[in-house]
Amino acid sequence: MPIEFAPLSIPLKRRLQTAAVVQWVFSFLALAQTCIFVFIGLLFTRLWLLSVLYGIWWYLDWDTPSIGGRRCRFLRRSVVWTYMRDYFPISLVKTADLDPRQNYVLGFHPHGVLVAGAFVNFCTEATGFCNLYPGITPYLLMLPVWFRAPFFRDYIMCGGLIPSDRDSAAYLLKREGGGNAVVIAIGGAQESLDARPGAFTLLLKNRKGFVRLAIEHGASLVPVFSFGENELFDQVDNPKGSWLRRTQERLRKIMGIALPLFHARGIIQYNFGLLPYRRPISTIVGKPIKVEQNSNPAQGEIDRLHKVYIEELCNLFEAHKTRYNIPADRHLEFI
Repeated sequence: MPIEFAPLSIPLKRRLQTAAVVQWVFSFLALAQTCIFVFIGLLFTRLWLLSVLYGIWWYLDWDTPSIGGRRCRFLRRSVVWTYMRDYFPISLVKTADLDPRQNYVLGFHPHGVLVAGAFVNFCTEATGFCNLYPGITPYLLMLPVWFRAPFFRDYIMCGGLIPSDRDSAAYLLKREGGGNAVVIAIGGAQESLDARPGAFTLLLKNRKGFVRLAIEHGASLVPVFSFGENELFDQVDNPKGSWLRRTQERLRKIMGIALPLFHARGIIQYNFGLLPYRRPISTIVGKPIKVEQNSNPAQGEIDRLHKVYIEELCNLFEAHKTRYNIPADRHLEFI
């Protein structure tokens, strides 16, 4: 197959869109490792004091990610994210109001490969979250390991990212006054191994920790489905039982990070690379499910609410799928 190169006559606006996505993919895949390398490398130069001073700051600031982080309005509103939004494009669709006097647990589906829709919608203001939901502050959960990387931890906190552990989420949900929305990609890293175009399989059947969290703090549950999330990348075939899938699962258990072998397009050519395809993402935020607080819920109570959540998620998908060219006979599958 001949290589299809990008034409030289591409408008500047589209080039800036591509540049915005390039920096995001780099940040997602390599910025943490780069920051670690810089931190250690500076110790062996005349600038060693910078790493020492940062190390002291890091020690004193260690718990900040777990107590709400440190958001930066300027970074969240950067024009870079507007260009990234328009690359796909990405849109956020509201179906019901969220009361700013309440706290919420938003379940995001599907995880996709790089969770592009969740990042743009909840870690930036490119799609207007604060205008759609005034008084609500979103926090996207991310694997705790990334908050152990120097410099990188401060960068991701600016967008409203917090560690994906129970204590970090509970800190926000127990705040009085409401207005906090904890966003959880329920399928997590494991679900990314099945993220490929046309896939509607969600890892949810036995994922109930988010339901328990919501009950313990009386936070309303909100299903969120992101149409197009799985369309951004192709992935090397890794059926369950294959040597590749077994290797990926083993590495995930050891490292806590999934390693899907994905590919899409390049920067100056369209045949192969790590940049996502220019395909639209529409993130639909459903209506809240009222939850009664119970600090010690029984398993039966958790199971019943989990069933209600799945039903509402299915209803959300069915109500909007034809608008996004999903065949009528396609339905969500749960594993």
